[in-house]
Amino acid sequence: MDGVRDRIFSCCLSTCPCLREQNPDKQPDAQTPNSRSPGALIITNDHTQEPQAPAPENPQNREEFLALFDYSARTDEDLSFNAGDRMLRLLKDDQDWWYVRALTGISANRTGYIPANYVAQVESLDAEPWYFADTKRLDAEKLLLSHGNQHGAFLIRHCESQAGELSLSVLDSGRVKHYKIRRTENGRCFVSKSRDFLTLKDLVQHYSRNQDGLCVRLGLPCKKSEAPQTYGLSYNTVDQWEIPRSSIRLLQKLGTGQFGEVYEGLWNNTTKVAVKTLKPGSMDAQDFLREAQIMKKLRHPKLIQLYAVCTVGEPVYIITEIMSHGSLQDYLQKDQGAQLGVGDQVEMGAQVAAGMAYLELQNYIHRDLAARNVLVSENNICKVADFGLARVFMKKSEGGAEDEEENVYEAKEGTKFPVKWTAPEALHDNKFSIKSDVWSFGILLYEIMTFGQMPYPTLSNFQVVQKLRTGFRMSCPPGCPKVMYEIMMDCWKDSPSDRPTFETLQWKLEDYFELDISSYDDANRY
Repeated sequence: MDGVRDRIFSCCLSTCPCLREQNPDKQPDAQTPNSRSPGALIITNDHTQEPQAPAPENPQNREEFLALFDYSARTDEDLSFNAGDRMLRLLKDDQDWWYVRALTGISANRTGYIPANYVAQVESLDAEPWYFADTKRLDAEKLLLSHGNQHGAFLIRHCESQAGELSLSVLDSGRVKHYKIRRTENGRCFVSKSRDFLTLKDLVQHYSRNQDGLCVRLGLPCKKSEAPQTYGLSYNTVDQWEIPRSSIRLLQKLGTGQFGEVYEGLWNNTTKVAVKTLKPGSMDAQDFLREAQIMKKLRHPKLIQLYAVCTVGEPVYIITEIMSHGSLQDYLQKDQGAQLGVGDQVEMGAQVAAGMAYLELQNYIHRDLAARNVLVSENNICKVADFGLARVFMKKSEGGAEDEEENVYEAKEGTKFPVKWTAPEALHDNKFSIKSDVWSFGILLYEIMTFGQMPYPTLSNFQVVQKLRTGFRMSCPPGCPKVMYEIMMDCWKDSPSDRPTFETLQWKLEDYFELDISSYDDANRY
């Protein structure tokens, strides 16, 4: 497990020539441990360290960045800024929060910290308002068809069907059309072979002035949906996960779950968060802190981000990002199919599979995957939550142990399980693995396709346990596509080794939306 704890997810830049041409290397230098802003005294679980003063500004190595979103300072050390403001990076010792000098805007000439994922290097491809790098085709269509985008709105994104290429997505009279952007042998880019361009910026400028074979002349870039989540609440909480209970103010109660109550909260009187208050006496604080160290390193767009914890005193607080629509279970039941179509349901499953595929890659087991532990925000964005909590609770209640060789978690007899979501080998032999998570994912797909209906609706927990021994499986839900039910049945195979990986489940669900190359519009029929 120690190896798992040290793994940190990293992303690679695209190999697309368009990106190599205009997107200079922006990766920060290796992180300098425990460096902090002037005047900040850092207290972690291990030690207290005096702050280090920032290095003097080096005019020979200026890195200017452009703000892509608005940001309001959360602490005295942060800088507020608006989209379009420019700033100069002063230090290169941190990856997630940068120490900068504001060159323009409301914080001009001041220094402080900013979230790195809110800015892009000036003149880089990432700084272009029309560049939506890793946006998928389906997401591009949803973005262009919402947020008040007008006829001619467009974006450029990575092409899903052909790695290394880009696609142009354009809104034309309520429909979104897509064009491949290709490269000539000498590196010039084109949509139609009749005209090529030195850079993507030149291509966009041309089609903004001339329709020239496209379905419509390019108008304004697609509007950004919302600012991304910051990594950590602030610069000082990235490594320091234990925060004062007094910094959290509980607002309205959002619900009650297996582990405790959930509230909307406010951190530092500036930032909305979700606060899970765990039942007093339900877990050992040190066990949870060890698990929190791992959980904070698990970063993926489809996993709920753990911000901080309060373990001094009870109840224990778990502080995470907040999702506006709450649990997927509640969302499905409230909606009752009035707004969601089959495509939306499949997409939700694909998003959960993507988050679980990342956990699978990190050799991490969820142990309680269900619609109640998936959260939903605007535009049906789904993120997996509560990963790691089940193991801590099992340790507290039954003293379970983990087999690090096979990555199987064994809980002793008497541990409580959510029976209708739990794989047979976990029910009968008390062994959990990523393959038992796959079984649970099949149940979650059933929940999605039935709009939050209870699995095995006519059976008691005892009957489920007995019938599973005989090979019984739920039948296909009404209105569920055959391909979705086949995926469920693959997840429910008797032998764990016969079940698919989450990586396979992800691409199977995403392939539901895949269209072949002929579905792309041709400019000038080249």
